Amino acid sequence: MSLSRVSVTAVRNLHPVTFSPSPRINILYGANGSGKTSVLEAIHLLGLARSFRSTRLTPVIQYEELACTVFGQVELNEGGSSNLGISRERQGDFTIRIDGQNARSAAQLAEILPLQLINPDSFRLLEGAPKIRRQFLDWGVFHVEPRFMSTWQRLQKALRQRNSWLRHGTLDAVSQAAWDRELCLASAEIDEYRRNYIKALKPVFEQTLSELLELEGLTLSYYRGWDKDRDLSEVLAGSLHRDQQMGHTQAGPQRADLRLRLGANNAADILSRGQQKLVVCALRIAQGHLVSQARRGQCIYLVDDLPSELDEQHRRALCRLLEDLRCQVFITCVDHELLREGWQTETPVALFHVEQGRITQTHDHRE
Repeated sequence: MSLSRVSVTAVRNLHPVTFSPSPRINILYGANGSGKTSVLEAIHLLGLARSFRSTRLTPVIQYEELACTVFGQVELNEGGSSNLGISRERQGDFTIRIDGQNARSAAQLAEILPLQLINPDSFRLLEGAPKIRRQFLDWGVFHVEPRFMSTWQRLQKALRQRNSWLRHGTLDAVSQAAWDRELCLASAEIDEYRRNYIKALKPVFEQTLSELLELEGLTLSYYRGWDKDRDLSEVLAGSLHRDQQMGHTQAGPQRADLRLRLGANNAADILSRGQQKLVVCALRIAQGHLVSQARRGQCIYLVDDLPSELDEQHRRALCRLLEDLRCQVFITCVDHELLREGWQTETPVALFHVEQGRITQTHDHRE
């Protein structure tokens, strides 16, 4: 799938614009502060109903405007197209439209428009809190396992009930046992989905990484959030007193993590910034391959400032892998000459110059 048309109004410093991207490679270039990343942010809003640059909406919506809107026409793999629209207001309200109908949740957008973001913040996948790696893991599971979302909702409900009971002690013994049982059942299912996903991801990740980087001894492993040799019900019973003191549940899928190690060390502590960037790219590209296999459709990649921290050899290797995905990619850079060459002649490449919030197409992929 790919975006054939994008319309953006009142997102940061961008002037109102409608543009037609290439179904494959799109390079947005211009000086720092020109608005290149804001274009990626607008596409991210369309696919996830939120920004990747700010948790608050106020800076995203243009000064003196009440709301920002993004529309997109998505070409579907099975033929035909779908029209998406998102409007976000300053107060936090949002409206999502899919083919003229109001949608209930951002998950519906994510299903139609699966996005992968690679930006300077991506390093946090290696060096940040476990929550960031769980989000990465669950994004992948969501797109390949249809049962994940409903099981995830069951897990969250059971977890909220148990945590409320731990803090306030308002549940009778029968209700408490019932919610604990539901928590254990949902946890076992989530753990199974995640384990199956990592089993599929590991060989694809290792193969992808080998094409970017020679790195002996890097391992990817999954920690489920509680002792692998014990049932969760047994762990919860044993930690009940401590959970009550803390006011929340200490063990379960909400504590899961992905571990990337180089020998006996955390990979983030050993690798250079350039190597970290390539490891994160390999993880995200591997996810894209699994989405393609499961859905017979592709992710759309948003790559902010691709050349930074990479020498020419690694830059070309990364571009080749993105090209091999045969999906739509939006890349930002300051100097487009670094990325203009090296693509295969049959790959449609579009160039867009961004200057003071104005977007001008300087090379049409259809020519």
